[in-house]
Amino acid sequence: MTVLQPIVASSPLPQRVLLVENSRAYVQAVAGAIEQKLELPVMVASTLAEARTLLDRHEDWFLALTGLVLADGDRDAVVNCFLERGLSTIVVTGVYDEDLRERMLRRRVIDFVLKNTPGSLDYIVWLVKRLERNRRISALVVDDSPSARQHTAGLLETYGYRVVQAADGDAALHALERDPTIRLAMIDQEMPGMQGVEVTRRLRALRARDRVAVIGVSGSGDADLVARFLKSGANDFLRKPYSREEFFCRVSQNVDQLELIGSLQDLATRDFLTGLPNRRHFLEQAERLVPKLRTARRPMAMAILDIDHFKRINDGWGHEAGDHALRAVAEALSGHAREEDEVARFGGEEFCLLAPDLEGEALDQYFDSLRQRIEDLAVQTPGGELRMTVSIGVRTAAAGDDLHRLLAEADRRLYLAKAGGRNRVVASG
Repeated sequence: MTVLQPIVASSPLPQRVLLVENSRAYVQAVAGAIEQKLELPVMVASTLAEARTLLDRHEDWFLALTGLVLADGDRDAVVNCFLERGLSTIVVTGVYDEDLRERMLRRRVIDFVLKNTPGSLDYIVWLVKRLERNRRISALVVDDSPSARQHTAGLLETYGYRVVQAADGDAALHALERDPTIRLAMIDQEMPGMQGVEVTRRLRALRARDRVAVIGVSGSGDADLVARFLKSGANDFLRKPYSREEFFCRVSQNVDQLELIGSLQDLATRDFLTGLPNRRHFLEQAERLVPKLRTARRPMAMAILDIDHFKRINDGWGHEAGDHALRAVAEALSGHAREEDEVARFGGEEFCLLAPDLEGEALDQYFDSLRQRIEDLAVQTPGGELRMTVSIGVRTAAAGDDLHRLLAEADRRLYLAKAGGRNRVVASG
């Protein structure tokens, strides 16, 4: 069983884009679109000499976008300048030449884009965005042929993906269990032992369609193979031999769809203002977690937290200041919560937290330090520095407590904390 793991850099990823072009109007359009829509820094050169100076002056280069008509270099010299430094390169040109295009793509230029076609600017922005995001995604390549596996891995690395290679189905499933960053799997059908369709079927038992995009690959002429892959859970299929551009388009479309699903899920499950999970998502997670903790006889605590005198903040400081306050509390709550805790904005100025494995003195310290953390906040608002406190009601689970009772009892203790003077924790157990 062979698994080759990617090297994951711990340092921040380079962000700087170099745009090499002698047309001022085009430079303004492209640089403005990338900076405004993608928030990536763009530096501009109009000659090869200027480009070399910028490359020597800075190290954090992510990508080069270059024209081929420069006063001080021919086409090959221009491309060599960037590829020899290992910099990902997109060629943008106003003249279509099929021989030139094929020659550039053979040299592992990422793409060859005609700048005067309708939609070319939008395409360039999408391409830069896709390449920037790819660097945070691991792709799994499953193929028993070392040469075929390396070819696919090389293409994916050209487009910025971190690559994990597996020589058989068992290695692929093992890699998937170990690496949560794998979002894409390229699975060849013709392998000894476990074939690609079966690998896909077993992979789907580990990761759903909204977690990993699977593309089946085969050189077989079997007309039924595409349907077998798709019915086993694949998102798409590529038949060998395929062109580099078809490969990139298929891979990018599937990763785009995966990210779109993630965005839609966030819209459905996250509070827009604070970024915390919303009430619906919290209740769905808690419905699953509470019975599981009870069966395992693990202690748990349900807490409801409320910002004290929040109406006074809105009335006296304005609703914008109120939004700042809500976001600050949400950030403090997220920073305080442990990995196993479930947190949410429950509605209005109320937040909710389900914390497993807390009881006794540890529980008291946990929630009082959260209260103190929020009391220590100095929230900067348009009207000045805002300070606030919270009241917290906590219910430690007792025998027979279900989710409804946990919430009801936590809410009752929140009322007692308010009635007792606010800025305090009232807990049971």
